[in-house]
Amino acid sequence: MQITPEQLLELMREVEQEDPIDFADLPFRDDDLRQLVASQLCEMAASMESFSPQDREMTLLAVSAKLVLENMVLHIQLLRSHGLPVDDNVEALLERLRKGGGSQS
Repeated sequence: MQITPEQLLELMREVEQEDPIDFADLPFRDDDLRQLVASQLCEMAASMESFSPQDREMTLLAVSAKLVLENMVLHIQLLRSHGLPVDDNVEALLERLRKGGGSQS
C-alpha cells in the first residue's frame, strides 16, 4: 500500500487533533515541518518496497520506537532544564528504570 505525502500529512493533522504538538516559537511554519516529515517517511516507505511485509513492519516499528524514545528523552530534558517536574507516569517509569526493572538486556 502506498500513501502520498499529502495523504500522510492529512492523517498527521487528524492525529494531532487528539494530541496536539507544541511547536512553541520555532522559526518554521508548522505545516512546513509536517510536510518535510511526511515526504521523508513516504520516501522511506517506498525504499522498502522490496522488503517482505514482516521486515517492513519490523523496520517501521523500530523507527517508530526510536522516535518515541527520542521524544520522551527530549521532553524529560526540557522539563528538567526548566526546573519542572515530570508527570507521575514518567516519574514511575524513571523510578522503575533506576531499579533495573525496565531493561531486558
